[in-house]
Amino acid sequence: MTPLGIVAGSGEVPLRVARAAQAAGRPVFAALLDGFADPAAWADIPHTRERLGAAGAILAAFRARGIRQLVLSGGLQRPSLLSLRPDAAGARLLARIGRAYFQGDDGLLRAVARALEAEGFEVVPAHAVMADLIPAAGQLGALAPDAQARADIARGIAVVRALGAVDVGQGAVVQQGLVLGVEAIEGTDALLARCAGLRREGPGGVLVKLLKPGQDRRLDLPTIGPSTIAGAQAAGLAGIAIEAGGSILVDRAATLAAADAAGLFLLAIDPDAFKETTP
Repeated sequence: MTPLGIVAGSGEVPLRVARAAQAAGRPVFAALLDGFADPAAWADIPHTRERLGAAGAILAAFRARGIRQLVLSGGLQRPSLLSLRPDAAGARLLARIGRAYFQGDDGLLRAVARALEAEGFEVVPAHAVMADLIPAAGQLGALAPDAQARADIARGIAVVRALGAVDVGQGAVVQQGLVLGVEAIEGTDALLARCAGLRREGPGGVLVKLLKPGQDRRLDLPTIGPSTIAGAQAAGLAGIAIEAGGSILVDRAATLAAADAAGLFLLAIDPDAFKETTP
């Protein structure tokens, strides 16, 4: 079976993809990005540990194992060019990426994927290996949004799409029609932590996470998991809405159990259809 390479940042998704590929009988080799992926969690999976700028070592390790398909997965904080210290192959990739390095995440990741393809690799999405990461439309947990929450979701859709159109972020928190916060480079957990101090009296708000318009679905899909539920509960939210067919649900059973225990609804939506059915 064709071996799979994983460029792994932080979080559970890269590790789950690796284990799913192994369970299907597929050889796996991962490049753990130093400072992001936890080497201890990967102890039983073949891997190398490299700094982000060491593209030459990473690509050489993949080529030595006959790897041509790559999954790019996990969280990263984009370093400054001065701290990146690229090796020769990294400098070649940066030249191909060009000005996209200073764009939003989708623009940068598209450029990275093109640069890797120019090096002879195929970039595939995490959900091609682990299909159950992506939820279909519908109510995912035991609770459903009320009329106020549905109105806040509709407002959140408009806000997140406006953000996404300029490649800024994938999420927003809305309470009673007011936008408490939008996601930028800090990520969802930090957004929720910030909004905890901004909550208002009355019905709790909602977190809405959507794909950016035209986003490359192989890369950086909106992702939630048990930590998102904990953050939403601490922020006093009523629930979370994510894009059906375009978001990653990490550890589905644990996430849904946490949402139910916290009294939060969890909804996967088709944004266009949802707006049409919300007064």
